[in-house]
Amino acid sequence: MQRRRSSKTPKQPLSIPNKSQTDLSAWRKGGKIDSEKSVQNNQSADDQKCESQEGSLEQALSYFQKAQDSVAPKKKSVEQEHLDAVESTALEQGLPPEGFEILLKVVLSGTFADTVNTRLLKSLIPASVIPENSVVTAVSWLCVGKCSSNIQLLFLKWLITMFDFIDHKEQLNALYGFFFSFLQDEKLCPYVCHVLYLLTRKENVRPFRIRTLLDLQAKMGMQSHLQALLSLYKLFCPEQVTITLPGRMKTYFKNSEGPWKAAITAVRQRNQGSSPLSQAVFLGTSQPQSRKRKWNAQLVIPASSASTKHLDEDREKSCFYLCSPNESFPVEQLQTFPQLLQNIHRLEFPSQMGSVLTNPLLLHYMNCVKDESIYLRLYYWMGQRLQEECPWCVVDNPYEEEFRSFLETVYKAECFLQEGFSACEEFLYKTLPLWDGICCRSEFLRLVSWIPLSSFSDIKPYLFDPLAQLFFTSSIYFKCSVLESLKELLQNWLIRSVIQMDLEISSVNTTLSGLVNTVAELVHFVGWISTVAMRLENNSTFLLYFILDFYGTVCDIYLKYNLPLLIMPPAGVFYPALLSMDSVNLNQLCYIMYRYRANLVAAKENELSKKKILQFKFSNRTYQEYNQYIIAMVGCLWTSSAFQKDTHPQGLCMDDKLLSKSAVKEVKSSFNIVYHPAMMGYSVKFLQQICPGDTALNFKLIKGKKWDWYLEYLYSQGLRGLKAFIESSISRVSQAARSKAGNADV
Repeated sequence: MQRRRSSKTPKQPLSIPNKSQTDLSAWRKGGKIDSEKSVQNNQSADDQKCESQEGSLEQALSYFQKAQDSVAPKKKSVEQEHLDAVESTALEQGLPPEGFEILLKVVLSGTFADTVNTRLLKSLIPASVIPENSVVTAVSWLCVGKCSSNIQLLFLKWLITMFDFIDHKEQLNALYGFFFSFLQDEKLCPYVCHVLYLLTRKENVRPFRIRTLLDLQAKMGMQSHLQALLSLYKLFCPEQVTITLPGRMKTYFKNSEGPWKAAITAVRQRNQGSSPLSQAVFLGTSQPQSRKRKWNAQLVIPASSASTKHLDEDREKSCFYLCSPNESFPVEQLQTFPQLLQNIHRLEFPSQMGSVLTNPLLLHYMNCVKDESIYLRLYYWMGQRLQEECPWCVVDNPYEEEFRSFLETVYKAECFLQEGFSACEEFLYKTLPLWDGICCRSEFLRLVSWIPLSSFSDIKPYLFDPLAQLFFTSSIYFKCSVLESLKELLQNWLIRSVIQMDLEISSVNTTLSGLVNTVAELVHFVGWISTVAMRLENNSTFLLYFILDFYGTVCDIYLKYNLPLLIMPPAGVFYPALLSMDSVNLNQLCYIMYRYRANLVAAKENELSKKKILQFKFSNRTYQEYNQYIIAMVGCLWTSSAFQKDTHPQGLCMDDKLLSKSAVKEVKSSFNIVYHPAMMGYSVKFLQQICPGDTALNFKLIKGKKWDWYLEYLYSQGLRGLKAFIESSISRVSQAARSKAGNADV
């Protein structure tokens, strides 16, 4: 490796210490060297400004290097000028890789006063990557102890914040023992624990380190940072850490990103449009990229320090990993799904978890290898991000859009894994009472759909009670969004129940009853809020569509998900749908009742055949309620007798004297398939087709043979739910349909 030229030759240009670093002109152009384009673009005003900044930065780096080597005198005016150059460049574009070794040496060698060192540390914002050798050199200066304790503390905070900007971690991990020795310093201990938490691998867990942590805990008390490191040690080596640790904490470490957060965001926004690297990593379609831990700092970090001309060399190295079963496989080498399969037991997971959520290969790994240490890291990282950046929990938080993007990323990862994150679940329970129902609405409600299956009574006070309060006091659009989210929650619970019953056959008798109760409570909850919402929104057709969409899942629970549960919709939902003026909702109700019938018939047949070992009989109340609804529907749509035969307590049964006072002609037939408000448009068009010259539109003509023609016309208009209901529940039509099907088979 070619070393940097000595600082004693000031007229020499600043050279590149290794292949991971680019020259200043390449950095200024976005990391790619294109001499022809640079010559053409140098005429622009922006390029002239960049050249000026480049020159100032190069002079500043040269000055600080000489000052650190005691070559040049330190004048306050010159010092201030170069400080300003470093700060302005860092805040506008970020610093190039070669600047970090120089500035870190200056900061940690104690050459300048703490005020200067602090400003320099706060200016260490990377434009691309931070070379590992510069951090290793900085740690060596840290061990010398020439800088003050405040600078040591600030350096550790910087290291934690910029951890995923470091291009490699091998040499840094080799310094694990050096970091561990700093645990004795009470002021540095929390941040050293955080660094160790990020660096720890299984081979780093040793009995003497466990004893040291236990001694520190006995001395300092139950500190969260010590518990975090002990928890990680226990996951790697449970036989060595035998003590009982408290349950998961919401926050293990204090936030270390304050001085750099705004600067990182500003640099990201300026460089976002010109970045040559794709932010998305798709399965086997691009070079994988590690991302900075901070989710809302979307500066893209190259996973490998090699430039594009060294990609073939990297591929040759990957072959070495395939042939070395004892070597860990670095995640930056992971490019394709076959590579994941070949190296799944040797994959070295990233120390920071932000890169996991956007990498399908790493999500595949989490699905296949149930490594508790990964979930613990993810729990800590995600919990801290959600807690610190939530706009309705942090006063004057300007990062709502970035938080929205983060929630969307978390949701996509949950969809990929087909399960929710525990940290996300705790976040929902904690912040829902504070939420206004507006900020990040769609993203927040999507996360609700992935809450893990658990006892309804346990989560009701944290989720459903505050959600109901928001539901009743918010707009109709919010109500529809909540219903959509609860439908997806129900579907996810049902799918999870199918998986659990397949995997836990021996204990299904004890778990199935609890599962049935939980799902039933959710369905009853949705039925209750839907009934109230229909009254509040004056039986809105738009709202009714989402309610019926939910019951489209409920009606098929028994046959589709093999769960012995059927719950009919409440009367406050059924009758508004039956009398709806919208044909879409009426058609959907017909299909739902058809599926209820199919499920009840199948349940009754299984009950009579006694072929099933597990028998959960539906209550007579379910059959009774279904029969009452069927009588009402057939009476309305077919026999025109709903007002006389409806037996439901909240049904349509009315006295003839009361009906006569309505002064409506043919009142009894006013809701059949010809006169029903939702079907009137179809009947008008049908009459116009069979009697094109008749403008009177005599609806009484639709009877006898023309009634059958009218049915066929309705079926041709896409009313498949109405067709399924009539053919399954009307005996005459059902027999005719079966006869027609038999003739077709012959």
